[in-house]
Amino acid sequence: MSSEELKKNWSADTTASPPLQVGFRGDLEGPRDLGGSPRISVIMGIYNCAATLVEALDSLYAQTYQGFKVILCDDGSTDDTYQVAADYAAHHDNIILIRNERNMGLNYTLNHCLEYADTEYVARMDGDDISLPDRFEKEIRFLDQHPEYAVVSGPMIYFDENGDFRQGHPVEYPQIRTFIKSTPHPHAPCMIRTLVMEEVGGYTVEKRFLRIEDYNLWTKIYAAGYRGYNLQDPIYKMRDDRNAAKRRTFQARWNSTRARLYAYRRLGISLKDYPKAFLPTLIGLLPNSLYNYLRKQKYGNL
Repeated sequence: MSSEELKKNWSADTTASPPLQVGFRGDLEGPRDLGGSPRISVIMGIYNCAATLVEALDSLYAQTYQGFKVILCDDGSTDDTYQVAADYAAHHDNIILIRNERNMGLNYTLNHCLEYADTEYVARMDGDDISLPDRFEKEIRFLDQHPEYAVVSGPMIYFDENGDFRQGHPVEYPQIRTFIKSTPHPHAPCMIRTLVMEEVGGYTVEKRFLRIEDYNLWTKIYAAGYRGYNLQDPIYKMRDDRNAAKRRTFQARWNSTRARLYAYRRLGISLKDYPKAFLPTLIGLLPNSLYNYLRKQKYGNL
């Protein structure tokens, strides 16, 4: 299907008809891996994740759908990440291992991975997270059944050394106005049509989009006329720090504001909503006591 065919059923900000229910194996006839060429390229930028990389990769090889290849790019790690990846790749013929000459950042690293992606779909994965076993089966089934969608993602369960501590709830049908409050899709568990990634030029390699490269990617995809969908059952576990949000640097928060302003312009969002773009920066200026109180009100006791 061409890019124009993908876009033709979408208007600027209209909810599409509800997709068919995407269930577990056995509910519907699912996609099958018939031993041919892989249909999914899993792109992973890895950096100083030697202690968790094997667990992350093991979760891929525990998938109920196995028609994929893995593209690992080491971004100048200073620990044993590259060697761990090399040892793992030696036992799997569907892993491509590459490395940057020096630390370049995630946006550059993922584009490096995309140079080796020649499949129908591209999926993301991080080197310290876990894909739940039916993730790929659910995502590829959805995209196969719904060619009008360019992106599919789903909820993440956040965990640390003490266990799970919260679950995300992304909006099911993201619209243009979704960008005002939040990112439309969780990035790490997403799957995207490769032709769409190629059309928008992959990730934008600019310092102002560091640590916000996903929001900018969705901006470009939606500005090009495509839309995506979020499954409503968890498909991924993200290793996270319960206090990570507060420790975000001022620069990272300012980058988030700049990315939002760029998105509002590209997507034609009303000028009256522009002040909301400064919310990430303002949150970083809150006293710890107030920040913790507001976070507790939103998420409860983490």
